[in-house]
Amino acid sequence: MVDIIDAAGWPIWPLIFSSIIAVAIIFERLWALRASIIAPDNLLLEAQKMITKDGVKKEAIQSLQNHSMLGEIFASALNNYNSPSEIIKEAIEETGRAVNHKLERYLSTLGTIATIAPLLGLFGTIIGMVELFSSFTSGGNDVAVFARGISIALYNTAGGIVVAVPAMIAYRFFRAKIDTLIVEMEQQAIKLVEIINGNRK
Repeated sequence: MVDIIDAAGWPIWPLIFSSIIAVAIIFERLWALRASIIAPDNLLLEAQKMITKDGVKKEAIQSLQNHSMLGEIFASALNNYNSPSEIIKEAIEETGRAVNHKLERYLSTLGTIATIAPLLGLFGTIIGMVELFSSFTSGGNDVAVFARGISIALYNTAGGIVVAVPAMIAYRFFRAKIDTLIVEMEQQAIKLVEIINGNRK
């Protein structure tokens, strides 16, 4: 690995730095976007029990808000328990936007890395080509400099692709996962509003 980095020259370092950030984001999002901690299956039943049996208490709402992101949405609805349906829905939508922002955390950085990695690779390729052509002098051709330019160009081109492809795949995967989670939370929120209005048992 050290030999490859040495052969790729200094232009490879921005790609290495980008790859480290991308890997960190991927693992962080894999951990953070688990459905079990974003939108637990049993949370609607707990909220329904709170409404029908225990009553809507401030402490219970606070506990619900700290439970998960879906809990934050439920808490915003229960904080407006005695308000008209339009007010409850507006509160849910407002909290939903904040939750969506949290779900998309770091994704713009990951998408940026997927976009710029090939450009960084191309930059390294250009540097390699410049060094390659510098091997041609009036006194002849310096083979060592020529080979060095070729290795810089090829390694950086490959490096840009190696970083960009997984980053883009992960970005698309997380986007789809977030969309699925949002739809699920919307459905759960609608059911909660129906329970609050007495239209659902």
